[in-house]
Amino acid sequence: MEILDDIYFGNTVQDYLWVIGSLLFGAIFVRFIAHRISNTLFRLIAGKTEGVDKEELYHLLAKPLRWLIMLIILFVCTSHLDYPAEWDLAPKEEFGLRMFLHRSFIAFLIIVITWAALKITRFLGIILMAKALLTESKSDDQIIPFLMEIIKIVVITLGTFIFMGSVFKVDVGALIAGLGIGGLALALAAKESLENLLASFVIFFDKPFVIGDLVTVNGVTGTVEKIGFRSTRIRTLEKSYLTLPNRLMIDNVLDNLSLRTYRRVNFNIGVLYGTSEEQLKQIVQEIQRFIDEHPNTNQDGEIHFMEFGASSLDIMILYFIDTVDWSVFLKIKEEVNFEIMRIVEAHNADFAFPTQTIHLEKDK
Repeated sequence: MEILDDIYFGNTVQDYLWVIGSLLFGAIFVRFIAHRISNTLFRLIAGKTEGVDKEELYHLLAKPLRWLIMLIILFVCTSHLDYPAEWDLAPKEEFGLRMFLHRSFIAFLIIVITWAALKITRFLGIILMAKALLTESKSDDQIIPFLMEIIKIVVITLGTFIFMGSVFKVDVGALIAGLGIGGLALALAAKESLENLLASFVIFFDKPFVIGDLVTVNGVTGTVEKIGFRSTRIRTLEKSYLTLPNRLMIDNVLDNLSLRTYRRVNFNIGVLYGTSEEQLKQIVQEIQRFIDEHPNTNQDGEIHFMEFGASSLDIMILYFIDTVDWSVFLKIKEEVNFEIMRIVEAHNADFAFPTQTIHLEKDK
């Protein structure tokens, strides 16, 4: 057909149709192509990792892959088109329309590739966490998020340098040297950030706590959920989500409650002054025997008649429960309390409560 050979703006109709057809093909099949690429990446990265779904990788990579595929198709298509000679455009190495379009394409390409690399890094973290959950150690649960943060920073830094060097033609070597010269000023300006970064390495290597530990620090008690470069995230007992700078985690006294072997219970009970000596001895001995024989308490329990209180005969109850789980601790403590009530009642004694006796004298 002769119409296909007609030339408009320096290109034939056939060239324009070829470009439009290629773009339509890409728009229609981009989802399928992206899915095939994600499946291939899944086989290479995840393999047979349990608990990881390949659809999860596709959902992470879907948008960046589609953009990347369309950019490549657009570049291939437009490379077959010529600008009209009468426009007399400067080459892409000189300032002008060619340079603007070429560098715009390079900029979008670098951004999309960096975006895809960050998504792959995130998926890699999901895979490693799935494998870490299969082990008993909590150290890998801590190191993986830390490692992923480092990789993300490296990817963003490389992407930024490549972007500046390719798009704005910045001398990256000179820029890095300039950053080295200004490093001292930057360090002084970011003093707290550097302290938190160094503290994160101390936490990582010294391991005063790991993810999942119950800790008390700076007046806050909660479970460690995440350890990052700058801060540590703690889920408090009130279920709020608290963020503490890492330097506070190592500069303050930190009590790792998860490393305790026992939980301590200490309180007093009071019985009426009318309780006989024999009754009191039997109550103390039976409570002591129960504490010693209980499967969840150790042999360090101490039950003693302590003192003559203002309105009661006071018995000290001191024992330790061999659990760090808060719910289990409460159940065992409740069980012990019920047994103490039963023992006191079994010996025909009563618990005392605060009372006052007032003596009135008659006037003589």
